[in-house]
Amino acid sequence: MKLFIATSNAGKLRELLLLVESDSRLRELVEPVTPNQVGIEIEFEEHGESYIEVAKHKALQAAKVSGMVSLAEDSGLEVDALSGFPGSRSARFMGKGTSYDLKNQAILEMLSSVPIEKRSARYKCAMALATPEGLVDVVEEEVEGLIAFEAVGEGGFGYDPIFYLPGLGFMMAQLPIIVKNAISHRGKAFRRIAHAIKMVAARI
Repeated sequence: MKLFIATSNAGKLRELLLLVESDSRLRELVEPVTPNQVGIEIEFEEHGESYIEVAKHKALQAAKVSGMVSLAEDSGLEVDALSGFPGSRSARFMGKGTSYDLKNQAILEMLSSVPIEKRSARYKCAMALATPEGLVDVVEEEVEGLIAFEAVGEGGFGYDPIFYLPGLGFMMAQLPIIVKNAISHRGKAFRRIAHAIKMVAARI
């Protein structure tokens, strides 16, 4: 079964492709298809405020446009000291064309006077699976952390250089991708929705 990975974000695409590859049963059942492979531009207008609503809309639109079973996600960073900001606006914060170096620096400046014990934050990810006939499943996961005092690390993408994981003692951007996928919000969401992908693939 062809599985359309509905994202134009290179970092997310890399992680999702590796997650498919890491599941031996999925490797047997599905062939991941990227937007570039089929010449489809993923620029869906984001409907709804919640991650789940956006992920569902993206998956349904992707399945309609591609004619394939489609996997889509919506994710964001929620900072408690900023009342959950940037949240669902994480990608649009300061404009979609703004580099994450600048976005990360802006978050650090907003928190410049906030002590470590009040810098709690979390990454959230909603992931949805849809066929051209309709929605199959949607899940949501998160990972807790802290916003650091400076950006550190060259790996990952987005807000990873400022997202500190106390349990591991590293920034998200310092983790090898395999380790990140094992503990991240996106990795956790994928492993939950993988069962639905396998069920759909078994029927086709």
